Amino acid sequence: MTRLYSLAACLADIEAQFGAGGSDIVVPTETIEGDPGLVVLERDGRRLLKSMSWGFPRLTSEMRLRGDPPGRIGLVADLTNPMWDKLVVDPRYRCLIPLTDFANPHGDPGAKKRSWFSVKGEQLLAWAGFCRNTLEFGPVYTGMTMTANAVVEPYNDRMPVLLGPAEYDRWLHGAIQDVIGFQFRPPVGADRMTIKHTDDLWKSGKVPPSFLPQPTML
Repeated sequence: MTRLYSLAACLADIEAQFGAGGSDIVVPTETIEGDPGLVVLERDGRRLLKSMSWGFPRLTSEMRLRGDPPGRIGLVADLTNPMWDKLVVDPRYRCLIPLTDFANPHGDPGAKKRSWFSVKGEQLLAWAGFCRNTLEFGPVYTGMTMTANAVVEPYNDRMPVLLGPAEYDRWLHGAIQDVIGFQFRPPVGADRMTIKHTDDLWKSGKVPPSFLPQPTML
């Protein structure tokens, strides 16, 4: 999956959708790895909306030898990787990532454009994620991916693990078997997806065409 998504919703709608509270949080129009994004986590029975940066620290042995600073890893594609052993089994590290669209590039190398993917009839989506505090970057999060459906696959063979509202609790509190089940179940049906092709360059910073101020759902 690509490393770009948008959140075309106001703070009140996000809080209402996820049953979470936040205070004076800025809703980012788009997020790429290393940028701040919003996550919903649960502490002491309360859901909280927090701003964190996208991407866990990544420092390989080769990077250490070269003296490189830590990079970022914003996607969990392989639950069998030892780096996720302790993280995925412990519910306290799980979070929900609010989004409305995720992007993949299309076009010629050096002139890639933005194609945006969303789910029909859904104002807000939840991406299954993990979060923790780090020495390198402070509070960070990452999102879990799965095999892409037929709409996304021509652009990328991975896509976010998207959860419905009835699945939030199971993601936040479930056992490791639930985590595995979410990653390896069938993706959102291709007939439920929409694509918005644009002429916006990949690094343009331009949001999806449907990105407009939304009325609150309350």
